[in-house]
Amino acid sequence: MRTARPLGYPVGRRARTDLEFGLMLIGVPKEIKNHEYRVGMTTASVREAVAHGHAVVVQTQAGSGIGNSDEDYVAAGAEVVDTAEEVFARADMIVKVKEPQAGERKMLREGQILFTYLHLAPDPDQTRDLVDGGAVCIAYETVTDNHGGLPLLAPMSQVAGRMSIQAGAHCLEKEAGGKGVLLGGVPGVAPAKVVIIGGGVVGENAAYMAVGLGADVTILDRNVDTMRSLVVRFGQSIKTEYSTALAIETLVREADLVIGGVLVPGAAAPKLVSRELVSEMEPGSVLVDVAIDQGGCFATSKATTHADPTYVIDDVVHYCVANMPGAVARTSTYALNNVTLPFTLAIADKGYKQALLDDPHLLAGLNVCGGQVTYAAVAHDLGYTYVPATRALGA
Repeated sequence: MRTARPLGYPVGRRARTDLEFGLMLIGVPKEIKNHEYRVGMTTASVREAVAHGHAVVVQTQAGSGIGNSDEDYVAAGAEVVDTAEEVFARADMIVKVKEPQAGERKMLREGQILFTYLHLAPDPDQTRDLVDGGAVCIAYETVTDNHGGLPLLAPMSQVAGRMSIQAGAHCLEKEAGGKGVLLGGVPGVAPAKVVIIGGGVVGENAAYMAVGLGADVTILDRNVDTMRSLVVRFGQSIKTEYSTALAIETLVREADLVIGGVLVPGAAAPKLVSRELVSEMEPGSVLVDVAIDQGGCFATSKATTHADPTYVIDDVVHYCVANMPGAVARTSTYALNNVTLPFTLAIADKGYKQALLDDPHLLAGLNVCGGQVTYAAVAHDLGYTYVPATRALGA
């Protein structure tokens, strides 16, 4: 165990432990999902929390994937410990990136705060464990903002949207199982046809990369204002089409690469591409399902990992990695911390009840509290009784 000397703490005195001087003890475990290199708090975030009077305990090597060493965390004021068990046992609030895995869920205790991505709607096992455990579970992906957006999901959607084109371009290569098409073509040879289903944050960022590489890009969406904004941004470099079943069928059949970027906040993604339609695509075509965290928007989608990212159904390559941004962990972690840190500090400064009741946008992030499901879409999709967040908090 390596104990910390918080910033400004006199040399030669013992390190702060738990809540001796701090308002809250924040725990940062090392992520254990397959090839997940992100971390819940950077050293910069730890330093901010310490400056607010809180204590932070970090599992050893938690930040190694982004170049933050144990020594860096100690210098920022954290205490570094050897095991996740100690982090979970001591912390009042656990700050993570990905949803807690089965072993981590067993370590959560009643009343403990969990602040991370959850994506509960397509994950009944996780939901059941969190309900049974009684923790206070706040999901990054359902926190809102004044503009109706999802500010804690947006940076990872930006990363995943851009990565989807990189991944898709590689999968189109012959050695990866694709049809052997260069995304941008060359003079005298047509570029690849890229169809993006969903013109939100994922779709816009996928289009940014695809257009930059010279692909033939069509975006499908049902929001006319969204399509208008995309045309303003990209001009004649893209085509847009209103998303109907017929439009999807026509365009997907002809596509070389299809990006699934639809989102229903907190709910399971709708299945917009049927198994039959997949079978009608040309051999070597590629599907990249960025909606896989919410169950995926292709009927043939199943979650994969960075260790084994693709599979083939009906000669169509599927890329369905559930933590795409983890591959670019440094960029992703800093982008995520930029938006999560203010909320982390608010929860720590005020306590979760007051922080949630003071901020309706943070309140929208409460998915499970004290054994009750407090997010309507999750309750609906998984058959739980929905309890409004304010009622669960006793307000």
